[in-house]
Amino acid sequence: MEQEKSNKDVKGTGQEGKTPLSHNTKVLFDGGSNRSSAETSVMGAERRVGIIQLEIPFTTSIKGRRINSVSAKGIPITRLMVWRAYKKVRSNKGSAGVDNESLETFSQHQEDKLYKLWNRLTSGSYFPKAVKEVLIPKKDGKKRKLGIPTVEDRIAQQVIKDYLEARFEKEFHDNSYGYRPLRSAHEALAQVRKNVRKSDWVIDMDIKGFFDEVSHELLMKALERHVEESWVKMYIKRWLEAPIETETKELKYRTGKGTPQGGVISPLLGNLFLHYVFDKWLIKVYPRLDFVRYADDIIVHCKTQTEAEAVLKSIKIRMVNCHLQLHEKKTKIVFCKKYKKRSEYKTVKFDFLGFSFQPRPAAMKSGLMFLGYDCAISQLSKNRILEGIRATNFQRWTNRKIEEIAEFFERKIIGWINYYGKFRKHALNPLFRCFDRRLIDWARRRYKRFKRSFTKASKWYYRFKRKNPELFAHWRMGYINA
Repeated sequence: MEQEKSNKDVKGTGQEGKTPLSHNTKVLFDGGSNRSSAETSVMGAERRVGIIQLEIPFTTSIKGRRINSVSAKGIPITRLMVWRAYKKVRSNKGSAGVDNESLETFSQHQEDKLYKLWNRLTSGSYFPKAVKEVLIPKKDGKKRKLGIPTVEDRIAQQVIKDYLEARFEKEFHDNSYGYRPLRSAHEALAQVRKNVRKSDWVIDMDIKGFFDEVSHELLMKALERHVEESWVKMYIKRWLEAPIETETKELKYRTGKGTPQGGVISPLLGNLFLHYVFDKWLIKVYPRLDFVRYADDIIVHCKTQTEAEAVLKSIKIRMVNCHLQLHEKKTKIVFCKKYKKRSEYKTVKFDFLGFSFQPRPAAMKSGLMFLGYDCAISQLSKNRILEGIRATNFQRWTNRKIEEIAEFFERKIIGWINYYGKFRKHALNPLFRCFDRRLIDWARRRYKRFKRSFTKASKWYYRFKRKNPELFAHWRMGYINA
């Protein structure tokens, strides 16, 4: 449809040689249309005019096909922005939402669906569907609620995330690492390692049900400080208020709090929320303290036990004032016990991002050993990996060759090594011993000549490994095996 333009002012007078004006473009974002004003008694009623949509020229391409001079309809979202968002969502994979449309199904008609989504986003007529609630197991045996938006909603959220992220990055603190570009969990862990060498006490914090408790009112206040665009706030509000569909197909509605933990934009909103609730507050009240925050996992470093107790008390009050609550069982004060540091305090270990920080032997340059305080893969992480290995039951895959087993585990093993082998890589050796013992068990079952003899199968295993040292990822990376 041809966009309607006007070269008349609000009184109907022609404006020769002037750019057509829209007297009130915000009505596009609020869902209304231009109307006569009842507030201007002196000037009288305004003449009705058509909605004049903003024209934003851009050039984009989809599947190598260039599309020139396409205009957005009032909200500056281009088709290129939607296309780039779709590629990111596709690369992140993920399951289907309440409409049961997977990424594979979406991709079959992606051009039509992306055009339809762009059309709705630019006109303000986009409304998200309900969020699918899925229960996933936690480390402590309980279950966590994960919200899965539809593919279309994930793409829309990615568009807004890309639009806002650079703006928010300028505000976020350097000690915040979670879900931020060019920052990683390894950087957060490295910073904690530095801090525990300077400070002897740690507050290990856990916020109870953070994503379920985020206050919409406080979050929107934080957005107001950095986002002027009404259409951005409108879409974020719609996502926050989207209903939740439970596993029993029941619809639940949010009561002024919570954001889906599986939402694309939720980590960015969570970082903004905690930036004001915690980061800026701690810097203002306790400017000398070091801290590291990875999303809602927070470590605060203190010099003394007394200081740690006082700071933790203040943090609890701050959280309550911001409608959050610390998990009493998981939040604790820890003494970083190491060489020449003595205390009767019993808690000397804490877990952070899958690693355990605790007293560990360390070597000086001279070769002498001393008691240090460092991190390595946590026992919980080891147990989770071992449970995954056991669940495959690969020692019973007697109909498969060993090369097929190596191919199956290739990416998994590389992932374990790349993440958990970053610090104290030798701590992974027990995992790979267990893995290789299962390989020996597989050989006992597959080859009748071993007659289920562990000794014969072990000899075969060592001979095979010497001949094929590159087959398994941990073999070629030099890890100790069984």
